[in-house]
Amino acid sequence: MNGSKEKQCSSCATYFGCGNTAGGSSCWCNDFPPLLVPTTAIDCLCPICFKKSCSEKIDEYITTLNADTVFHNKAALLPKSNNLIEGIDYYLEKGNYVFKAFFHLKRGSCCGNGCRHCPYDFKNDKPQNKNLSQG
Repeated sequence: MNGSKEKQCSSCATYFGCGNTAGGSSCWCNDFPPLLVPTTAIDCLCPICFKKSCSEKIDEYITTLNADTVFHNKAALLPKSNNLIEGIDYYLEKGNYVFKAFFHLKRGSCCGNGCRHCPYDFKNDKPQNKNLSQG
């Protein structure tokens, strides 16, 4: 296991810890979904830039989904995790969690609760498909 190193973000030049710790904790970046390469940066990104880049890439991916592909998306194949990341899986609005489309895609199906960002387009107690690039 490699130890944690101090690195400089290739995007914003902030210094940050990168890598597994001597105490056995894995690098903070392992908490992010291994779905997409977040950037074409030459070296590591700090946690803030990495999260922003991941969120942008996930949003781009979501716009490529349509009624034929939404139920067979890559996010549904990810290992299940209870670790939710603000800005990736949800955002806070007036103290409430609002789950983003990526959170729902990881589930792999509509829960039937009429969620605001449901990629499966829940309507009238019956999931409907929609082209996700429209909203």
